[in-house]
Amino acid sequence: MPDMSASASLAMTHLVPLAQEVDQNKVTPGVLGFIVFAVMAIAVWGLMKSMNRHMGKVDFKEKSDAGASGENPGPAAKG
Repeated sequence: MPDMSASASLAMTHLVPLAQEVDQNKVTPGVLGFIVFAVMAIAVWGLMKSMNRHMGKVDFKEKSDAGASGENPGPAAKG
Protein backbone atom coordinates (compact mmCIF):
# COMPACT_ATOMS: atom_id res chain seq x y z
CA MET A 1 0.00 0.00 0.00
CA PRO A 2 1.51 3.39 -0.95
CA ASP A 3 2.49 5.87 1.71
CA MET A 4 -0.28 8.49 1.91
CA SER A 5 1.87 11.14 3.58
CA ALA A 6 4.35 11.01 0.69
CA SER A 7 1.61 11.57 -1.88
CA ALA A 8 0.12 14.40 0.20
CA SER A 9 3.47 16.15 0.48
CA LEU A 10 4.05 15.65 -3.26
CA ALA A 11 0.67 17.22 -4.02
CA MET A 12 1.42 20.16 -1.73
CA THR A 13 4.75 20.83 -3.45
CA HIS A 14 2.93 21.03 -6.79
CA LEU A 15 0.01 23.14 -5.53
CA VAL A 16 1.89 25.72 -3.45
CA PRO A 17 3.53 27.42 -6.47
CA LEU A 18 0.09 27.68 -8.12
CA ALA A 19 -1.31 29.41 -5.07
CA GLN A 20 1.59 31.87 -4.99
CA GLU A 21 0.97 32.94 -8.59
CA VAL A 22 -2.31 34.65 -7.62
CA ASP A 23 -1.80 38.37 -7.06
CA GLN A 24 -3.31 39.10 -3.65
CA ASN A 25 -4.01 42.74 -4.60
CA LYS A 26 -6.30 41.68 -7.47
CA VAL A 27 -8.39 39.07 -5.68
CA THR A 28 -11.66 40.77 -4.64
CA PRO A 29 -15.30 39.70 -4.37
CA GLY A 30 -16.11 42.01 -7.25
CA VAL A 31 -19.48 43.08 -8.57
CA LEU A 32 -20.97 39.60 -8.31
CA GLY A 33 -20.15 39.44 -4.59
CA PHE A 34 -21.79 42.82 -4.04
CA ILE A 35 -24.91 41.80 -5.98
CA VAL A 36 -25.26 38.55 -4.01
CA PHE A 37 -24.82 40.40 -0.71
CA ALA A 38 -27.34 43.09 -1.72
CA VAL A 39 -29.94 40.48 -2.77
CA MET A 40 -29.51 38.63 0.52
CA ALA A 41 -29.86 41.88 2.50
CA ILE A 42 -33.06 42.81 0.63
CA ALA A 43 -34.45 39.30 1.17
CA VAL A 44 -33.79 39.46 4.92
CA TRP A 45 -35.38 42.92 5.10
CA GLY A 46 -38.47 41.63 3.24
CA LEU A 47 -38.75 38.58 5.48
CA MET A 48 -38.51 40.72 8.62
CA LYS A 49 -41.17 43.10 7.30
CA SER A 50 -43.46 40.17 6.46
CA MET A 51 -42.90 38.56 9.87
CA ASN A 52 -43.71 41.85 11.61
CA ARG A 53 -46.94 42.14 9.62
CA HIS A 54 -47.96 38.55 10.42
CA MET A 55 -47.11 38.88 14.11
CA GLY A 56 -49.32 41.98 14.23
CA LYS A 57 -52.28 39.87 13.10
CA VAL A 58 -51.85 37.34 15.91
CA ASP A 59 -54.56 37.64 18.57
CA PHE A 60 -53.39 35.54 21.48
CA LYS A 61 -55.55 35.42 24.58
CA GLU A 62 -54.31 33.20 27.38
CA LYS A 63 -56.87 31.13 29.27
CA SER A 64 -57.20 31.85 32.96
CA ASP A 65 -55.96 29.35 35.53
CA ALA A 66 -59.50 28.84 36.90
CA GLY A 67 -60.74 27.43 33.59
CA ALA A 68 -57.74 25.18 33.22
CA SER A 69 -58.06 23.64 36.72
CA GLY A 70 -61.72 22.66 36.30
CA GLU A 71 -63.32 25.11 38.74
CA ASN A 72 -65.50 26.60 36.02
CA PRO A 73 -66.85 23.65 33.97
CA GLY A 74 -68.21 24.26 30.53
CA PRO A 75 -71.73 23.39 29.29
CA ALA A 76 -70.68 19.86 28.23
CA ALA A 77 -69.74 18.95 31.82
CA LYS A 78 -73.14 19.89 33.25
CA GLY A 79 -76.00 17.47 33.72
